[in-house]
Amino acid sequence: MYICAGDIEQFSFAKSVGIGLVNVSINLTKLCIEQNPKELIFVGTAGSYGYKKIFDIVESCTATQIENSFFTHNAYTPLDNVILNYGSTKGTSPLVSNLQRSSSVSLLNAFDVSHETIVNSSNYITTNKEVAKEYLKKGIDIENMEFFAVLQVAKKFGIKAKGIFVVTNYCDENAHRDFLDNRLEGMERLEERVLRKL
Repeated sequence: MYICAGDIEQFSFAKSVGIGLVNVSINLTKLCIEQNPKELIFVGTAGSYGYKKIFDIVESCTATQIENSFFTHNAYTPLDNVILNYGSTKGTSPLVSNLQRSSSVSLLNAFDVSHETIVNSSNYITTNKEVAKEYLKKGIDIENMEFFAVLQVAKKFGIKAKGIFVVTNYCDENAHRDFLDNRLEGMERLEERVLRKL
């Protein structure tokens, strides 16, 4: 089943599940109970921390939920903040506290999985280039507001899940403007790519 945030990010082939972590958690849980999907494929836009380019299309099965305050040591969390979904609910995810001692990439390698892109999710969009560099140092390439919640719900129901994203902006002071300027073309490119695979 294809899903998307909805509102200004709707796709003809995807069901809308809401914008942000909380809305996705509520609506996708309801959808999973009612329709019992075997697989979830989330499609949407993403901001790049610097490595991925505008209109790059990337796939991922790995998400983090890290707030910018993590990098200034002004916050902590007891939650597991890295989630991997390759169709299995076996094992545990590394804790965000471990990210302070090691990069996400090395932690993920320790779990013997391969990945192309790690996606960070937050209800806030990063608009500071210096903070964006800190994500890159941890091996995290892009951000999307909903993806961590998608993987968390999928994990709870034992459903295989992944995301397909189009980069619409860099995470800098122009993030919102560039997102608005590039959103429609990015979504068209993403829809064309996905429909070729259907």
